[in-house]
Amino acid sequence: MIFFALAGAFICAKARVPSGAVAFTVVALALFIATPVGQGVPDAVAGFFSTVDDAATPVLNQEGSGASR
Repeated sequence: MIFFALAGAFICAKARVPSGAVAFTVVALALFIATPVGQGVPDAVAGFFSTVDDAATPVLNQEGSGASR
C-alpha cells in the first residue's frame, strides 16, 4: 500500500497536480508510520526539532553576543 501511495504521488507530480501529490505523500507517510519500522519517526523528528530549537534560541535572543539595542 505504501508503494501504491508513492506511485500515486509520482503520477500526480508528473501530471502537475500538486494537491494530489501532497495527498498521496501524506497517505504514504501515515502508512509508513503505522508500520513497526516507522514507529520511531515521530520521536526522531521531535528530537531533530528540539536540537534545532536549542541551537537557535541563543542566536534569536542574542544571548552572549554583547550587542545591545
